[in-house]
Amino acid sequence: RRSCEFVETHQMMMSTSSSLVLLLLSATTTSARYLRPVTKTAATSRFAHNLPSGLRFYENNLVRASSFGSLNKLATQSRSVSARATTLSQDELKRMVGYKAIDDYVRSGMVVGLGTGSTAAMAVERLGELWKSGEIKDIIAIPTSERTREQAESYGIPLATLDTHPDLDVAIDGADEVDPDLNLVKGGGGALLREKMVEARAKKFIVIVDESKLTDALGPGFPVPVEITPFCYEHTRKAIEQLPSLEGAAKAVLRMGSSSNNQPDGDNIAVTDNGNYIVDLFFDKPLPNAEKLAQELIDTVGVVEHGLFIGMTTAVIIAGSDGISVKEA
Repeated sequence: RRSCEFVETHQMMMSTSSSLVLLLLSATTTSARYLRPVTKTAATSRFAHNLPSGLRFYENNLVRASSFGSLNKLATQSRSVSARATTLSQDELKRMVGYKAIDDYVRSGMVVGLGTGSTAAMAVERLGELWKSGEIKDIIAIPTSERTREQAESYGIPLATLDTHPDLDVAIDGADEVDPDLNLVKGGGGALLREKMVEARAKKFIVIVDESKLTDALGPGFPVPVEITPFCYEHTRKAIEQLPSLEGAAKAVLRMGSSSNNQPDGDNIAVTDNGNYIVDLFFDKPLPNAEKLAQELIDTVGVVEHGLFIGMTTAVIIAGSDGISVKEA
């Protein structure tokens, strides 16, 4: 029986047998292990750079080439693996893209924008690990929500705001929908205003999603959030519904309960970190012109910001059952 190598956090866990090789990556905070590392790119990830000798990438799995007479045979064998080996959970997919974004785009000395949400939290987790280990130094991070600030502080990551650091090297965040042109719907977690303020100032805006967030057109798959002032909020809600791009095409619903999700979970009006309210726009059909709607919304008195991120994306890192892919603008 072949021996196994188990390596935690920044190293790989590999188990070999006569029929299968699986790669598992362990995250310190959750001890979650998952298959398929990110695809090797020109900007080699730090964890790949430090692999033991004799290991190399092959079809998104690491194999010890000397252990098998035929890599083609290995690929055939790998396809017969159990459902656990071929089906990754959504949390595992989120961790894959979050870690890859930090490994590929963040370097010492950078100013980094940290997004909000469950996928962005994985990127913060990875950045925190690298900061605590000393692999990344002299960084400044700008969080886009109180939740993200608290998570970053738990790792000791130095934080600032746009007041002192208005120019960012990179911002990393998730998205609720991504269309073929890399336009986004964001703000399901209620942080759309701060997210757009920070990400608009970044030289590179890297979006991290699992494949379920991809769509042919924005609109019906996820409601578009709009942050509005509390003053005369019902007047503003009605004005939004009557916009030329929306009249009869969308229902504007005031978010209730927690601002961090668009499902009603309380009797009180949801309040953002900025003290504002959110109206979610529900569509039955795809948006014919997202750019036009974005302009109409921002021109509406009482609207603070909207969740349409048009033409802002540098690249999208996508995790799917077959591994990682990257689409650039």
